[in-house]
Amino acid sequence: MQVAQQILFILLFIAAVWVFARKVKFISRNIKLGRDEEFPAHSDRWKNVLLIAFGQKRMFDKPLVALLHFAVYAGFIIINIEILEIILDGIFGTHRLFAPYLGSLYTFIINFFEVLAFLVLASCIIFLVRRNFVKVRRLNMKELNGWPRSDANYILIFEIALMALFLSMNAADRNLQIRTHEHYGDVGSFWVSGIIAPAFENLGTRNLVATERSAWWLHIAGILIFLNYLPYSKHLHIILAFPNTYFSRLTPQAKMVNMPEIQKEVLYAMQPETVPVEQETGEHKKFGAKDVFDLSWKDLMDAYTCTECGRCTEACPANQTEKLLSPRKIMMDTRDRLEIVGNNIDKNRTFSDDGKTLLHDYVSAEELRACTSCQACVQVCPVLINPLHIINQLKRYMIMEESNAPPEWNGMFTNVENNFAPWKFSPEDRDKWLVEMREIKS
Repeated sequence: MQVAQQILFILLFIAAVWVFARKVKFISRNIKLGRDEEFPAHSDRWKNVLLIAFGQKRMFDKPLVALLHFAVYAGFIIINIEILEIILDGIFGTHRLFAPYLGSLYTFIINFFEVLAFLVLASCIIFLVRRNFVKVRRLNMKELNGWPRSDANYILIFEIALMALFLSMNAADRNLQIRTHEHYGDVGSFWVSGIIAPAFENLGTRNLVATERSAWWLHIAGILIFLNYLPYSKHLHIILAFPNTYFSRLTPQAKMVNMPEIQKEVLYAMQPETVPVEQETGEHKKFGAKDVFDLSWKDLMDAYTCTECGRCTEACPANQTEKLLSPRKIMMDTRDRLEIVGNNIDKNRTFSDDGKTLLHDYVSAEELRACTSCQACVQVCPVLINPLHIINQLKRYMIMEESNAPPEWNGMFTNVENNFAPWKFSPEDRDKWLVEMREIKS
């Protein structure tokens, strides 16, 4: 019987890891569809990982919410260190493998995990209430209708169930320790599960073992299911937040990324003597981005890392004035488009034009024109995502490749190109009004 359980566990574990690895490979391939972008090594990158990804620094503008989120995020990651022992127990058919080697330290570690588990459980219940009954505006916008809202609720319920199973397993285990049942050596009392342990006292030993084993199996099976659910969920940020903050852009936040080709043309216009004698040849370089292939790989990683928390949209002044723009929706649209492109490539071995693009089919011109490039969305993102970089690339293509802009904008662009100013005056006549004013005064 024991050998059969070990074989079953090993098969379950291998299957879960294999499925997860396939999805990770799919996401990695999709991110690499983007253009190259260099990120030189810098000590600030590790600082960002520590303070932003793990420390949740940017969330502490709302301390209570930040503390609850930190309890869930850090608690869940730390608790799952215990998975190592569970995996080894499942493979070797042991029970609490590390206990004999760690002694009293083992009991302290488990108690620490239990406190974190209780905090995770309580925080998830509060978040469920907050999402579904308090009706926080940013958590109930129309882009979250359907799967995104359900996804958030499913994951919270799932975490509650996993923490409840962990504590129930320990409570049943503690009763078996007290009864000195075979394989259940005494490792000391548990702080949190010890409170609920009396609820199991009246169970017979056989039923108690069944309860402990059922909780053990459901707990590890749930974690393996959760592992494979993550890549399909917004909660993929649990993994990607760390590399995404490491590879964040370290340039000043308000600094726009210019194209050398455009800068060169401006230089030629302002300093005609710098124009090469021989006409430059070469393939026309596309300005901006029309589809996900035209964005950088970091933009695509941003899309997969998006937590859908809505802080960017909540801070967006355009959205506050009821315009269509929602930076969160831009990130969700980019990820949705990237998933469809990835499935297309898997089906056809190479991308087969499906007649759709990120621009227009997912993100409309009206949304993009509402953006003022104020940087508010970039400033508040808890994992250093830059929606504005994607927005600007889409706007650049729309205006420079499609000449798709309101007549007033096109007039201004023409004036800037011809007269180096938004006004319809040649540079020679720009100070003419001053002469006229002097003549009037005299």
